[in-house]
This record gives sequence, structure tokens and C-alpha cells, in this order.
Amino acid sequence: MARVADLRASGQMSPFACKNTSAIRRDLSDRDRDTALRPAFLRDIEKIMHMGAYNRLAGKTQVFSFRADDDLARRGLHVQLVGRVARDIGRGLGLNEDLIEAIALGHDIGHTPFGHVGERYLDTIFHERTGRYFRHNVQSVRVLDVLGGRNLTLQTLDGVICHNGEFEQQVFETSGLTSFDTFDRVVDSCWERGDEVISHMRPMTLEGCVVRVSDMIAYVGKDRQDAIRAGLASEETFDDGLGGAYNSWALSAFIADVVENSFGKDRIEMSEQGFAELRRAKRENATKIYTSSEVNGDFAGPIEDFFSGLYMHELEALKSGDTSSAIFVQHIEPICRHLAPYGNTYRWEDDLDLTVMDFISSMTDEYFMASCEALFPEAAEIFPRRTYFEGILP
Repeated sequence: MARVADLRASGQMSPFACKNTSAIRRDLSDRDRDTALRPAFLRDIEKIMHMGAYNRLAGKTQVFSFRADDDLARRGLHVQLVGRVARDIGRGLGLNEDLIEAIALGHDIGHTPFGHVGERYLDTIFHERTGRYFRHNVQSVRVLDVLGGRNLTLQTLDGVICHNGEFEQQVFETSGLTSFDTFDRVVDSCWERGDEVISHMRPMTLEGCVVRVSDMIAYVGKDRQDAIRAGLASEETFDDGLGGAYNSWALSAFIADVVENSFGKDRIEMSEQGFAELRRAKRENATKIYTSSEVNGDFAGPIEDFFSGLYMHELEALKSGDTSSAIFVQHIEPICRHLAPYGNTYRWEDDLDLTVMDFISSMTDEYFMASCEALFPEAAEIFPRRTYFEGILP
């Protein structure tokens, strides 16, 4: 780590870092001009954090749904943890920490309620109706670039769409992307072909590569801690024998591994041993946590039905022009008001299925449940009562 210390002491950045002066935006207006006080990617951070969609991440499932426990991670905490891990790696490598943080904070902003299970349910109905695929990384770009209209940099948007931590790699190399024209074609192909495209995407910057590996590092140990707290695992459940302490070990070991194996290189990589352990831990989590508890099995069937029912209800509201409906009052109208000062419009009439998908994916868990309870009488009986005082008050 002597080279890391020397780099930090010199105050220099890696020659492979993305410079603020390299930022690419669609709109070159002066209000987003890079300055010494507010550099380009710092502006992206602020734009993301002031979006309503970012605030809603605090109300969306990370792994565990239907549990009134404030100590279990929600998606809003997850993106911060990813940012923390990624900035630690980026600092060691002399990369642009502002760009890293912007990508990390925005990477899940298009995620559905109820985590990856909700993503799968929404994808099923969207694909059946349109032939296209819903993936949260692609929707995150849509939220930031289209629905938010915040004129984010290409480097941030590219890092967001390429972040998908479900596809493991030992070595991450950059793509050479340089323009929005190419990026927009990539986004279109993701909607049309889904994982066939997404599984092969590479970030255009090392900062994007760092966030991608940090996504896995941030959740692999934290999810174990949450599973133990939720009573769905014990300290003895996992093969490594560390229980909840695996998170602390993983953060230290994996961050050091990435820095040691990436320093001075034009790529981000892990050692064979480090990568093998990360894959092992992730797959053990899949077997012992995710497949059985991301959404309680007793509710999985009804929830899937509610996704479909809510989707069709909101679609009919659009088709009938019912401007008193929730999708108009609480989705379309607020977005139009937000975009107006920037000279942008929400072209919701062009693709009604896409508009419904925008609305449902934006919902928090509680908003989704409240919407279903208002529309479907059986929902109030199926959704569990969520009380913070169960087992405490007589």
C-alpha cells in the first residue's frame, strides 16, 4: 500500500481517472458549467439527491419486505453503502470520487417496490404486453435522464446503466464510449433485448467499473447481517463461520484486494482468490437468503396478482382520460410541473404502457400497498399489518 500512500501524499490523480473537464452533457448551458467550486460531477451528485425519486429509495425494499424494523437496510441506505465502498476504492486508486458518488447514488433510483421480486413481476407484465424488458438499471437512466430531466453527464448515466451487480466479473475494462448518440442506441437495445445486451455492457470510465464491483461488496455482507436480525438466519448459518461479522471482514478484504490488483492499471480487477470468495459468498446468500425470503413466500402469489391488477387499472385510467386518477394526479402532473422550467415535457401519451411502468416502478412499498388496498378489497386482508409495537406493548 506504499504506492497508495505516495499517491495520496502527492495530491495527484491517476492518469486513468475521469477529469471534471471531460464531462459530457446533452445541454451545454452555462448553469451546468464546470467550476472550481462546483465541479461537473459534484453537480450530478446534487441533482440526484434533490430528486423525489431519490428520496423514495428510503421506502423501498432492499431484501426484506413486510418487516417494520428500522434497522434493516432499505434501498436508500444501500446506495449510500455502495458509495462508501466505491469511494474508498476510488481514493486508493486516485480516481474521481465525485463521479463515483454520483453513479453510486443514482444506480438504483429506478428500482421497483419489493426489490428484485417486484422487478421480476413488473417485467413479466410489461414484457407480455410490449415485448420489451424492464430492468431497474435501464429504468434508473430513464428516471435521471428523461423523467427528471436533470441534464446529467454521460459518464454518470453510463455508470448507472452498467452497474448491474448480478453479472460477476473478475476484470472490468472500459468500453470507449464517447457520445450520447451511441449511448442512446445502447439504452434502446436494453429495452428491446434485455439481459442479452446488459450482461455484456462495460462502463466507459474506471469510476463506473469501481461502482459495479462495489455494488456486490456492499451488499454481500450487509444482507447477512439483516438476515440474522430478521430471524431468517443465525450466526451459524453461513459456511465461513463469521456470521454477521462477515460484513466487516468483507469490506476490509475486498476493498484492499481491488486496490492492490488495480493500482496503476487501466482496468479494475480482483485477485483470483478474492473474486472466488466474492462469488462464493454471493451464491451462498442466494441459496440461504434471497430465494426464500426476499418477499415472504406466503404473499408472493397475491403480490404478483396485485402488480398485474394495478398495472391494468392504471392503463385503463390513461386510456379513458380519467384525469382524477392517481396516475394523472400523483405521477403525470407532478412530472410535467417539474420539467416545465427546464423546457422539457413528459411525452406520456406516446407509450401508455411505458407510462404505467414509470408510475409503478416509482412507488415505495407502502404506496404500492395503499394503492392496492384502495382498489382491491382482498388486499387489506392479504397484506400483513405492519406495527412497530408488536411484542413490546401488551
